[in-house]
Order: sequence, then structure tokens, then C-alpha cells
Amino acid sequence: MPGSSALPASPARPGRHIALLALPDAVVSTLAGIYDVMNAPVLLNAQNLPPFNIEIVGESVGPIELASGVPIQVQRSIDTLDATDIVIVPSVLLRESGWEKDRYPRLVDWLQRMHAGGAVLCSACSGIFLLAETGLFDGKDATVHFGYAQEFAAIYPAVTVHPERVLVISGQHEELVTSGASMTWHDMALYLIARYVGATDAHEVARMFALQWHQDGLTPYITFKGKSDHGDAEIQSAQHWLSTHFSMANPVEEMIKRSKLAERTFKRRFTTATGLAPIAYVQRLRIEDAKRRLERTDASADEISWRVGYEDPAFFRRLFKRTTGLAPGAYRKRFQIPEFARS
Repeated sequence: MPGSSALPASPARPGRHIALLALPDAVVSTLAGIYDVMNAPVLLNAQNLPPFNIEIVGESVGPIELASGVPIQVQRSIDTLDATDIVIVPSVLLRESGWEKDRYPRLVDWLQRMHAGGAVLCSACSGIFLLAETGLFDGKDATVHFGYAQEFAAIYPAVTVHPERVLVISGQHEELVTSGASMTWHDMALYLIARYVGATDAHEVARMFALQWHQDGLTPYITFKGKSDHGDAEIQSAQHWLSTHFSMANPVEEMIKRSKLAERTFKRRFTTATGLAPIAYVQRLRIEDAKRRLERTDASADEISWRVGYEDPAFFRRLFKRTTGLAPGAYRKRFQIPEFARS
């Protein structure tokens, strides 16, 4: 197992050692949630011993104020931790200025040394921004919050990122573990428990905390936003018009007429600018509108199909599932706003 040769960081406590990294950009909810779940009482074995020895580590011992302004106590300095079995970087909050590289050189160096010693490196959500600085993910697959995917790809082009995936396990020894958007740290924690303790224990922890595996992936959660910063004014105008006319019959033909461009020229420029062919772009807008109607109304799928521009409900259902990963009924069950919360 990766990390099996690691020296125990706290000899007085048995179990596989987990270093849960605290840094000023960290999100308190993720860090505290991981700490509690990995310390779940249900994980105690017959000898009443925990399978994990989890410590909050950082650049120095003592209180540290996290991104939300909430202080948390760092239990151990990285300077006193020469080896560990598992490192977990929690979610970090990206400011308007984005991720600032080279801000934590000591942490990056320490992460590289832990990996060289056999540690499994894990990130929750945006924690991959720090892990990626090690270079260990170059040429490998990872996931990140879909809201940060574009920025991550720009900063770390050597990493293949899959924002639609919940959990990605990479590396020659499966020692690089990343979880996707926000609460998918649940999946990462359950995965680690299943991997090192057992599937039954992971199931019991899931039951205890009412956690669920995100088995449908993250595609249903992703909101489509057409690319508009491409600099093509003609296509931007067409997109603006389409945003309120996508449900009409033959919207692509109408866009082309309004643009006064040749059909082939318009389609080529539209695809280059937005990354989608005009008809695919229309479909994404229609499905996005259908999602909102499923979430906020009780209209039938057939009625919604008609309202977003499809006369054939069967085609609409197939397209909806292909786009979101869920059938309309399943999507409504998952995401519909409860009646008591509707205004």
C-alpha cells in the first residue's frame, strides 16, 4: 500500500496517519467535515482502536485564521512531520484575483517530500490548485470544482482536468486522489475509508452521517453558460438575441438571416467563438431552461418540451438525458425546490 513505510507521526496513537493540511485559503467547512468523518466512532475496531490517526498540520503550530475568518488550531508543524500515509488538502477559496501561485513554497516542497516517501496525496474541490504546484499531476488526470475548471486549466495546462467527474484516482500507485465540486469531499472520505478499512465500514459511516455517493457524476449540477469573451462582435450579438429566442422554431436559420453573413461563414465563426455548433448551442440553452422549469414548476415533461422548443417529447427526453445524465423525472426528483421553500 502507498505510505505503508511511513514513520508514525504520533506513536502514542495507532492507525494510518492522515495529515489534514490547514492553510489561510482553506474553507473551514470542508476541513472540519473531513476531520469529523475520518474520526467517526463507528470506525473503531474490536480493540477500540481507530484505523486513522488524523492531525491538522500546517506551517506552524497554533491558531490559524481560515478563508472565512474562522480560526482553527494547527496541531502539528510540517517541520516535525517527516512522513505520513495520507495528505488531504481541503477546499480553498479563490478570491477575485484568482489563485496566486508560489505563495506556499514550504508547503509545496513538503508535499513533494511526502509523496516521495509514499504518501497518498488527496485534494477536495479546489485544493488541487495547491497540489498541482508540485508538478506531480502533470500529464495525469484530476478533477476540480466546475466553477474553477477554466481558471485551473489556464494555470496548469499540463494537467488533464475533468470537472464533470466526482472522483479521479491517478498515479502509478493510485496515490493521487482528487474530488470535484464542493461536497464531493464526502465521496473522497468514503473512498479512503473503503480503500483502507473496508466497504462495510464506508457504508456505516455514510449511514451515520447521511452521506451519499454522487453516482450520477456532476454533469447534472453544471449550469451552461455560453462563452462570450471571444471578441467576435457579430457572434456576441447573435448570442444575445438567441438568449431570449431559443425556443422559437428554426432559431439557427433566423440567427443567420439577422447576421447577414453567409451560412457557412456564420456557422464557422459561431463554432470557433463559442466552441459549439449553432444547433448544439441552441440545444444547451433549451435544456438549461428545461432544468429550471423542472426545478421550479410542476409542469409535465411533455409541456416543458413544448415550451422550450421541442414538439417531440420523446426526442426531448433523450436529449435531456444525454446532456444532463438524468431523465427529466429523475432530475426533478433530485433538484426540485421543496414546496415549503418556494416563494
